Formats: sequence, C-alpha cells, structure tokens
Amino acid sequence: MLRVCCALILAALHLFGDDALDRARKLLKTTPLIDGHNDLPWVIRNLKTQPRNVEAFDIRDNAPFETDLPRLRTGMVGAQFWSVYIPGEIDPITYPAVQMEQIDIAKRILARYPDQLGAAFTVADIEREFGKGKIASLLGMEGGYAIQNSLGALRMYYALGVRYMTLTHNVTLDWADAALGEPKHNGLTNFGREVVREMNRMGMMVDISHVSPKVMSDVLETSEAPVIFSHSSARALTNHPRNVPDEILTRMPANGGVVMVTFVPAFVSQETANWHLGLDELQKGVKSDAEREKIAHHYTERRGPEPRSTLQQVADHIEHVRKTAGADHVGIAADFAGAPPLTVGLEDVSKYPDLFAELIRRGWSDADLRKLAGQNLLRTFRKVEQVAERLQKSRPPSNATIEELDR
Repeated sequence: MLRVCCALILAALHLFGDDALDRARKLLKTTPLIDGHNDLPWVIRNLKTQPRNVEAFDIRDNAPFETDLPRLRTGMVGAQFWSVYIPGEIDPITYPAVQMEQIDIAKRILARYPDQLGAAFTVADIEREFGKGKIASLLGMEGGYAIQNSLGALRMYYALGVRYMTLTHNVTLDWADAALGEPKHNGLTNFGREVVREMNRMGMMVDISHVSPKVMSDVLETSEAPVIFSHSSARALTNHPRNVPDEILTRMPANGGVVMVTFVPAFVSQETANWHLGLDELQKGVKSDAEREKIAHHYTERRGPEPRSTLQQVADHIEHVRKTAGADHVGIAADFAGAPPLTVGLEDVSKYPDLFAELIRRGWSDADLRKLAGQNLLRTFRKVEQVAERLQKSRPPSNATIEELDR
C-alpha cells in the first residue's frame, strides 16, 4: 500500500509539475551535491559473474543495482566518496591485499570513465572537477583494521589517495570499539588517539560512523580537526547502535564537523530496525551462509517481509540533525551497496533531487539546502587541510607503536 501511495503521489507531481523539484534541480546545478559513501567497488568485487571485472560491469548505461553514470547525472551528484571497504571478519592476514585490491578497483573505475569521473584529493580538486562538469571522485576507507596497527601503513593509504578512514566497521579493533562489536577498550586506546592525531597531521578526515558512542566522544576530545560521520543517522529517531546519539550531535558545532545522513532502511525506520534485530538474534553465531538464509526464510514467513523505510523518514533524520547539531553540520551519504530492499523514494542515485524537493516543501531555505548538499563537507574538508598544513610545520610523522602506547 505504501509503495502504491508513493507512486501515485509521484505520478501526480510529474503530471501537474513540481515547483519544489524544479527548484531543487536548479540549486544543485551550482552547488556540488557530495555523497559521503557509495560501495560500488565492493559490489563489483562480489559480482556473481566476473567478480572484480571493472570493464565487464559497464556503468555508462543502465547497470544493475543502484549506481550508474546516467542515474548519477539525473541525481545531480557533484562529488562522490567511493568506499574502498573491506570486512573485518575476513582472515586478518589478507587485510592488506584485499584493501589494496579495493583501492585498485576504485581507481580502475575512475580510469575507465575519465570523461565523467574526475579524481579528487583536495577541496580545490572537488571544485575544479565540478566546474568541468565531472563527478569529483574521492576514496574513503572503511575499517581501521586495514592499517594493522601501523601508522606507516596509514600514511601509505593516504599516499594512494584515501581521504577519510572510518575508524572501525562492525569489528572491534585492537585500539577502538565498534558500535556493533565487542566492547573491549572503553573507547579509544592511547594508540587509537595517536591514529587520530596522525590523521590530523596528514589531512585525512577522521570518520566516526560505525564506532561506539565512547569512541565518538574520545575522538571529539582528541581531534584537532573537524571530523565526519560518513554514513549515519539520528539515534533519537531510530534507536540503532549505528546512529548518532543526541549528546554527540550537540557537540558537533564545537568540533566543526558534519553528520552525513544515510538512507539505509534499518537506520532510518524503527520498524525496520526492530525487524532486523529479531533476525540478527536468531542468526547470532551462525556462520554457514546456507543456514543463515534458511533462518531468514523462516523468519520472513513468520514475521512478514522487511518493513520499508521512506524518503520522508530520511528527511526527518536530516531535520533532526539540523535541529540538534545545526544547519552547518548536516550532509548526505546514501550508502548504496547493491543490497535491496531500499528506502521507498530513494531507490538509486537518481533520487537525490526528490529528497531536496521534500525538504523544500518543509520550508528549507536555499542557504540551508546548499549547506546540506555539499558546502558543509567542503568547509569541514578545507579546515582539515588547514590543520594538516599547520601541524606538518611543527610535527614529524609519528613513529609510535601500539606496543609502546598500550602496554
């Protein structure tokens, strides 16, 4: 019923015209819409046929899943952080190789479409590529386990073009607790703080999506530069461990960073989150994919299909972050990852203008919409660059080890 109603509303808007949508598109022509997180490299890595084959997975035309160039253009995306995610659950011995392969896949995507995707490493690069009519493309690592407790490895990932690192994914590290992982350290360890300081010195944005609230707090106390949440929503609206509590949102103005609201259904709908919580409890400790699928099938038969989240709920989260942290500290990060079901109204990368139109109907000013689209992220990134320039004049690369700092 929900999908039918949404479809009827959208059809009526297209039939009679939609001033809000026209205004949204006009605004995004001059302000880069910067999305903080897209997992296309991981999608390509895990294709059932021809995995890792960038050339075979052509995004110049209509491609499977949520992301391709025509829909990015329709969605008026001006800059994209491509996630070079690797899962923490794999054999740690393979972390470096898998991380390098993910960076390789992302760079091959950029090299394959140079007329439409422009590699970017700085704020100036984003503005230049957007001015040339290209989608500025940056890399974001997801999961600090890939550095294997080595600040030298962290620096090498920066040299390869990575411009933010999510400190954890779903697995607790030797130096930081994950939101969905085992709490071991009561936040950041001393070495974890040194990781943050070294990221500040290099000019790599510290991303605190996926970490525990105590790590969020420790990072805000440690970082000399603004930080980001590259793909999280508001815990006050959806009580999910991956979301940001209000007590952290209220600290963002002092830090100067940005919370990039995601479209992930379980993070924006409490009903969807509850459904997943029940399934996760049944699957806990089950490692066999076949057994997990069997459990999911029976669970769906008993509880019904996964409830759908909506564009309006995503707008609610954006408004809550604006209300709590301020208009200068909210952004967007869909986290498209080839994993339906998706949020109704935000099914792929073509739908961003529809979200802006919804906010326009709620009374948002052009000034706040431009901040949401990309100005907040650009300001944050620019300050990160400025802090790095200052620190590099007074501080050499850190030679600290986890054995020295956490013994």
